[in-house]
Amino acid sequence: MIRRTFTPRRLAAAVAVALALPLAACGSSSDDASSDQAWTYTDDLGTKLELDKAPERIVAQSSVAAALTDLGLGDKIVGVFGPVKNADGDVDSQAAGLDVDSVEDVTGEGEYGDIDLEKMAGLKPDLIVTSSYVEPDLWYINKDAQTKLDKQYQTLVISFDGKTLPQIIESTEKAAKALGASDDAGEKGQEAFDAAKQRLTDVAEGAKPSILAVSYSPDLFYVSNPDVSPDLKYYRDEIGLDIVTPKNPDEGGYFESLSWEKADTYDADIAYWDDRIGSAGLAALKKEPVWGKTTAAKNDAYIPWTSVAPPSAQAYADVFDRFADGLEKYTR
Repeated sequence: MIRRTFTPRRLAAAVAVALALPLAACGSSSDDASSDQAWTYTDDLGTKLELDKAPERIVAQSSVAAALTDLGLGDKIVGVFGPVKNADGDVDSQAAGLDVDSVEDVTGEGEYGDIDLEKMAGLKPDLIVTSSYVEPDLWYINKDAQTKLDKQYQTLVISFDGKTLPQIIESTEKAAKALGASDDAGEKGQEAFDAAKQRLTDVAEGAKPSILAVSYSPDLFYVSNPDVSPDLKYYRDEIGLDIVTPKNPDEGGYFESLSWEKADTYDADIAYWDDRIGSAGLAALKKEPVWGKTTAAKNDAYIPWTSVAPPSAQAYADVFDRFADGLEKYTR
């Protein structure tokens, strides 16, 4: 990756240190998050959260914040951490749907997962919300920042570890309901999800191109693994797309890292490229000579991959539609 906020190597490091328990709400206020009564909730890591009343001021990781916004809780999001804008200066795909100008970015200036504690304190949050790809590690909160945050705040964690894409969406909706979302908040998004899934399925039935999900960094080339990545697994197993599986995934299983001299190890008709690198990263990928030997590179067949989308049905409906647009372009 060419941006400070994320590289596949950082995810690999997190896996080495460490992409679920059932999520359950406890107490009367969990059923009515607008109540002034005490609020309790048990998150995916089994942590019981307890507040004097339902949280009204939330600081959340950017993709989770976007998902909560999709579910009607945007007015409670006062701050975010993690990617907000991409290398091109546009709203990052991880934060799609979030009003980034209405929230304070509390991402720290240090290493991955750093939090600006002074900015955080100024927001006076009732609760922090993030996710976990590899339990118990928190997404975009490193160990040092977590230790400091735990002294002042409670953190609700939505775990993605070992879950299917529908289970991730369901977990997010359960957390959103506990935070005050209406019972039917996810219905419109689910309708959009079902329609987009059907469209993508119809496109997939028309042609069966092989698809390689890839991430670029200046030092290494990463091939993502559909056996572990919930979205890629869903595309393969539920939609019927031919997603190439790397033979030697790194520790944690999310991807296989290759030197650029071996970037043609896996051939495919289409490159599903991790869009967090932005247009400059895509241009750099296209210039790699060994990668240029692959079928996808020769045919300039690239479809942007939102590899870390907001975990809501509406967000994935949009992702499915963009994927279908790309497939139609290369399979007509």
